[in-house]
Amino acid sequence: MLGQSGLHLGIDATNIRQGGGVTHLSQLLQAGDPVAAGFNRVTVWTCQSTAETLPERSWLVKRSTPWVEAALPRRMVGQQLQLPQDLVDAGCDVLFSPGGTLPSWCSVPAVTMSQNMLPFEPLEAALFGRFSLMRLKMMLLRHTQSRSFRRADGMIFLTRYAETVVSNALGGIFNPTALIPHGIEPRFLQSPRPQRQLAACSVGNPFRVLYVSILMPYKHQMEVAYAASQLRAEGFPIEMRFIGAPWGDYGRDFRTLLDRLDPKREFLLWSGAEPFESLHAFYQRADVFAFASSCENLPNILIEAMAAGLPIASSDRGPMPEVLAEAGIYFNPEVSTSMADALRKLALDVSLRVKLAELAWCRAQAYSWERCASDTFAFIAQVAQQRRGSQ
Repeated sequence: MLGQSGLHLGIDATNIRQGGGVTHLSQLLQAGDPVAAGFNRVTVWTCQSTAETLPERSWLVKRSTPWVEAALPRRMVGQQLQLPQDLVDAGCDVLFSPGGTLPSWCSVPAVTMSQNMLPFEPLEAALFGRFSLMRLKMMLLRHTQSRSFRRADGMIFLTRYAETVVSNALGGIFNPTALIPHGIEPRFLQSPRPQRQLAACSVGNPFRVLYVSILMPYKHQMEVAYAASQLRAEGFPIEMRFIGAPWGDYGRDFRTLLDRLDPKREFLLWSGAEPFESLHAFYQRADVFAFASSCENLPNILIEAMAAGLPIASSDRGPMPEVLAEAGIYFNPEVSTSMADALRKLALDVSLRVKLAELAWCRAQAYSWERCASDTFAFIAQVAQQRRGSQ
């Protein structure tokens, strides 16, 4: 049913309601020009709160039906049973599902993307507890996303690492794929600043290390706190600031640990979640960035720190070495002494910090929402045209 005057793209954003998913969708539609890729209309199925974050465009239609606004079980049923008919009724030619789950049947070609690695890294999911609800959720997501990835007419990956892990889990991917990383907002971009000598730092003017991430077991904030405490005990005037919303028991345990290691909050600081719109200001006040996650698809926070011109100590797991490459120093995220060694080396070596900050900032220039949007719409149009050519 491909139109003669252009393609009609349908986007399933029914379960995109917060965080990086909303950022990706809004930036895709803000920075992109789907008309240049051959689309004359884009219809997005999403809830009202997400729709309000999306731009107003002549080619964009936002649809929020009752089942989209309902609770999760009703949305899941609607996505599987109602969305396919909605696509037909709207006259869509192709479906894009950035959330990774496709309807059980679909009369148009479908493109999806991999954004969550936890379902495909069971050892990381097990960190939530052997019998935890989160681990069960990841097992179910692995099943549903695996089915969707096998059925998709096209797949978008954010990193080569993710493509390799998912492909191995599925026994291969046989439909067209594209590597399209997310972009970064210009407000995060700041050229590297002069690096301070450690001797110029003091308890009153500390060596500031920043870690931004939700408090979850695979983010390893507790190990980072131990590492910072070790350095403080050695006499380093370090200030370790954590930013991130607490999650479940891990958030409670983390707060308990901070109370034990630094009851007066002299050097272990945590402010909870900060508005995304103001995060760039925290990067600009830091001397060094620490990133201790052991499970990522594309580590957007790491890219933000790179764009902010910060020297970075990073986890050596997942796609982090692919993204950061030679522009960082690495540690084992499960071993606090390994983290302490990396942070100690950065604190003592000013020339190393200068070199790594410049390399990281240069690598961050490759991450553009304009490029992401252009490549995404072009790939979806290519899949739709190939499907038409095979019919």
